[in-house]
Amino acid sequence: MKKPKLVRITTVPISLNLLIRGQMAFMQEKGFDVYTASADGPEIAELTSREKVPHKIVKMTRKITPAADARALWSLVHWFRSLKPDIVHSHTPKAGLLAMTAARIAGVPHRLHTVAGMPLMEASGAKRALLEKAESMTYACSTRIYPNSHNLKKFIEENFGMNNAKMKVLGAGSSNGIDTDYFSKTDVITREAREIRKNYNIPEDDIVFTFVGRIVRDKGINELVAAFRNISQENENVRLMLVGPFEDHLDPVSDETRNEIKSNSSIITTGFQSDIRPFLAASDIFVFPSYREGFPNVVLQASCMELCCIVSDINGCNEIVQNGENGIIVSPKNTVQLQEVMDRLAEDADFRKVCGQEARKRVVENYRQDVLWENIYQEYASLL
Repeated sequence: MKKPKLVRITTVPISLNLLIRGQMAFMQEKGFDVYTASADGPEIAELTSREKVPHKIVKMTRKITPAADARALWSLVHWFRSLKPDIVHSHTPKAGLLAMTAARIAGVPHRLHTVAGMPLMEASGAKRALLEKAESMTYACSTRIYPNSHNLKKFIEENFGMNNAKMKVLGAGSSNGIDTDYFSKTDVITREAREIRKNYNIPEDDIVFTFVGRIVRDKGINELVAAFRNISQENENVRLMLVGPFEDHLDPVSDETRNEIKSNSSIITTGFQSDIRPFLAASDIFVFPSYREGFPNVVLQASCMELCCIVSDINGCNEIVQNGENGIIVSPKNTVQLQEVMDRLAEDADFRKVCGQEARKRVVENYRQDVLWENIYQEYASLL
């Protein structure tokens, strides 16, 4: 029997390599002939080696680039016509627009798009209007839409008038779920965490606030650094660890924030880390004051590592965190409130412990990776 062909596509390869890590190999085990596609990048070698899939490089960008986008679109049309996939499943806004449009032109029968974070939520004026048109075109060309959180589904219904029959949240949400065995405080991870604190000269009794993600404005870094600056002026036994890359070409932090990061000896920057578990294990409190999300994997990961999380009251975050039970929810862009909560949690070790235990319990009960992968497979199987 001929294997059904499945294409998974994101704008940049790091999304394939991290955000839906493991899904391609799983679907091959389930009987699919799987292909991946994205722009070029250093993560492709690791992706293809681990997932055992062929990869097509498409010259896509995350910016608005009409001429380059047109060339990428027709490259995908020709590839889809030649490959004849049964399913094209896209993630990320630009890949969604180009892949869904190309797949419709090429006659691909099942065109699926997962919606996560939406840049248009933080855009305004002409840029927002353009992004809304692009999102509408993606939805029009798709046969199924999968928001990765229930609140994001509600946002799409209210702002795009989507037909419920075409849209569905798989499981409890998330794009990839969590490997709850992998994200756990093993003896090895605990030893590595102690080494991290030693390498960064963090005393045993200091409280470490940690953020993991892109160091950009719309992740709330300006507010986080401002809040921490005020806290560190009153308390010398605190540290802020920023784990992730700066992306100045897309959404840079303010000059004031950058200067504070450079000059404040209590702020640690680690750059991108392929394994964030030791950094989470070296932390006391996870802080994620983002302006917009779909369903943030990193909050699930931190919760699974038994960290009490401070998150913004936005899509995804406010579904993972139950305020006062497995974390604290604060208003986005509110430096004063963020500082107050960070200060309070730094002083309350008992609450942090109970909160962290409840956080892991909730992830294990609702967001296990094997369950979500099976849900995705069953969705594919039902279409075919």
